Amino acid sequence: MTASPVGWPVIACGERHLDEIRAIYNEAIEKTTAVYEETPRTSAMMADWFAAKQQAGLPVLGIERDGQLAGFATWGAFRPYSAYARTAEHSVYVATAWQRQGIGRQLLNRVIDEATARGLHLLVAGIDATNTPSISLHRQAGFCHAGTIREAGFKFGRWLDLEFWQRPLGGLPVSAS
Repeated sequence: MTASPVGWPVIACGERHLDEIRAIYNEAIEKTTAVYEETPRTSAMMADWFAAKQQAGLPVLGIERDGQLAGFATWGAFRPYSAYARTAEHSVYVATAWQRQGIGRQLLNRVIDEATARGLHLLVAGIDATNTPSISLHRQAGFCHAGTIREAGFKFGRWLDLEFWQRPLGGLPVSAS
């Protein structure tokens, strides 16, 4: 697994990918602070999650390598109020075996392109303050630090600081006030 992923096709994930998506996500739940969740997702939970993405018309993007899903990315509403309709919070997860090979970068770039094409104005990432690889990835993709919520979560016996990173996409112009 030393080949560069640049140019690997980004695919639209389907129901056939749900077990692999669940495995990648549950690994992040169980072993990292990349997600402030403690209970692994069941197959039924992932099916509901995927159905909600489909119903909302939101993409679930992935990259396959050697016949398996190496990573996935998606976005959802930042907040459930109409004024936030052009702001989305995204997620990018890469299987441990494929990390640090450019897959996260390729998925994030595709999220940016897709969100821009759909007229979104702002992408937001909530990143654990100790997740330096994700912070670096987002900084390199043009995101800037927007703030930190200290002790926002508690996992693995310690308090976690949540950083928010943002990137304007264009979308509707910001009005001058």
